[in-house]
Parts: sequence; C-alpha cells; structure tokens
Amino acid sequence: MLVGISGTLSSGKTEVARYLTFQGFKVISYLPSAELEENHVACTPESEEVNQEMVQLAIRDYSRMENYKTFKELGDLVDFVTVNWRDNYVITHINDLTMLKALQKRPFFLHISIDAPIYVRYKRSRQYHKTLDQFVMENDAALFNAKSSLLEINNQAQVKIINTSTSIKDLFIKLSEVNLLNPSRLRPTWDSYFMRLADLAALRSNCMKRRVGCVIVRENRVVATGYNGTPRHLPNCNEGGCSRCNEGQGDGNLLSTCLCLHAEENALLEAGRDRIREDSVLYCNTCPCLTCSIKIVQSGIREVVYAQSYSMDEKSHDVMSTANITLRQYQPPIDGIFI
Repeated sequence: MLVGISGTLSSGKTEVARYLTFQGFKVISYLPSAELEENHVACTPESEEVNQEMVQLAIRDYSRMENYKTFKELGDLVDFVTVNWRDNYVITHINDLTMLKALQKRPFFLHISIDAPIYVRYKRSRQYHKTLDQFVMENDAALFNAKSSLLEINNQAQVKIINTSTSIKDLFIKLSEVNLLNPSRLRPTWDSYFMRLADLAALRSNCMKRRVGCVIVRENRVVATGYNGTPRHLPNCNEGGCSRCNEGQGDGNLLSTCLCLHAEENALLEAGRDRIREDSVLYCNTCPCLTCSIKIVQSGIREVVYAQSYSMDEKSHDVMSTANITLRQYQPPIDGIFI
C-alpha cells in the first residue's frame, strides 16, 4: 500500500506520515531536482520562488523523519512502488499533478489531504514565519499561484482531514478512529460499489420531489438500472409532466395521482421476471415505498439494500418480512472529510 499526503502549509502532513510509520510504513520522497532545473526558464520569478519554497519545506520535513528512499525521477518512483506494492510506504508533500495522476492509476494508492484553519497553522509555524502576514502570503502563493496545482490536488483526495488537534496525541487518536488502512478505501465492497451505481443512476432523475436510483444485480452482476421520472413520451417531471410532484405534495400524499415511475419500478420493468429470478438483490438509494415493495415481492427479489430512509419504512419492512425478503440499510464506510 502507498499512502500519498498533500496539504496546506503547516497542516500536519509530516505528523500524519509519522503516525503511519508507527503502523509499519516506510517514508519515501520525491525530489525532482532535474525537473526543477528544466522548468527554470519557463517559470516566472514568482512561480519559481513558490516551487523552491515548497521543495525546501519538503526537504525540511523529510529531515525530521527517517527517509527510506529518495527518487529524482517519477518513473523510478512508480516502478519501485509497483514492484513492492505488498509493502507499505508513505510519501508526503504531493504538489505535482503529474505525479498524482501517475499514482492514481495504481490500485494500492490512497490519497489523503490535510488542512486546518489558517490561524491554527500559523501558530504551528511561528518558528519559521515571523508574522501572520508573511504566512498568509506564502499560503496564498502555494494554493492560488497560477503555476501551483496544490488546490486541485487536495480536492482529489479520497480522505480529507481537517486537523484542528492541539497536540500530536489528539491527532493520532483521530487518525486511529478514521481507520485509514481499511482495505475498502482502496477497493469498495460490493455493497458500496452497487450503491454508488444507484447514486449515479439517480443523477439522471428529473423528478421534482427527489432523485432516486436503483440497481438490480444477480451474482454480483448488474441486471438492470432505473431512476424515477415520468414515462416515455410524456413531458419530464421538471417540465411539468407530473402535477403532483410539481405542487410539492408531502411524502405519501396523493400518490395515486403521481405520473412518475419510481426507480425500482423502472429497474424491474427493464429487467423482467425471467432475468431477475430468486437470487437477485435490489440496491436503492432510498427505501422502497409500499407500492414498490409489493412489486419487488412479486418479482422474486430475495434481498433489498437501501441507503436513505423513507416515510413508509415500517410498512415496506412488514411486507418484505412476510415474504421472507431481507431488507437492510446500507452503512457507508467512513470517508470524506474528518474534523
């Protein structure tokens, strides 16, 4: 596994790397001095100063830890971690977009970004920056300079940590709770995979009430997908095709007048009874309503997995329970932004 860390000035990148060394990770570094020389002519004085500053910060921070190996060529770094993918390595100060894209292709790579309130970061760095103004100027140059990709790099992280910790101990406790080394961060579970597909299908919905997506699978293979909306040849819901949805009726009210097909209904119609059989699983980002639950029972679905609750959860559960269909709520892995 390779963990790459990016982040703002004095956000705690080095301490996160240090935490990982206690978990058996080895620190490796990428300092492309040759590339810096090649870019010397093309860079403006301002961008050159930013690059040199970031390199110096990286060298300073690497010197505070035991560095296992340093690479000057990106190809050598990628080849090394690929051959040794069973070992655990961590690299900090990812501020090169080309480097990030190369590593993102590898299935053993996890990208973490670290940030913190600017005044908190300034207080951490007072031994290097005399004034707040000086720190803010360097911070803005690193993030918003036209030649810097740091802002884009940080936004692409799979795990984003806001480090407001007041001590190293508190930070380490937070990192242990985040469980960075969970294998599902590198490869999603089947539940996570199919629920993401349901969320993706929901983006096609134009229903004025809510976006719902559904995926039917058998033996971990997609049979059909669906999303809610008006039937074909009718105006879309967001074009006035369903007056009930456009009038903002509450959940469950006047359902008999709704012209929108639910995501589950569309998926069931797409699949057909012969393709579903009795070993299929239905994933939906919202718990099926009572009407859809009845149709799910009739179709032969054996299990329903949903993410968000709905006003008819109890009724849906009663129907499916009576029909011996497993209904369970999906619990997504802890991911995203941690404060």
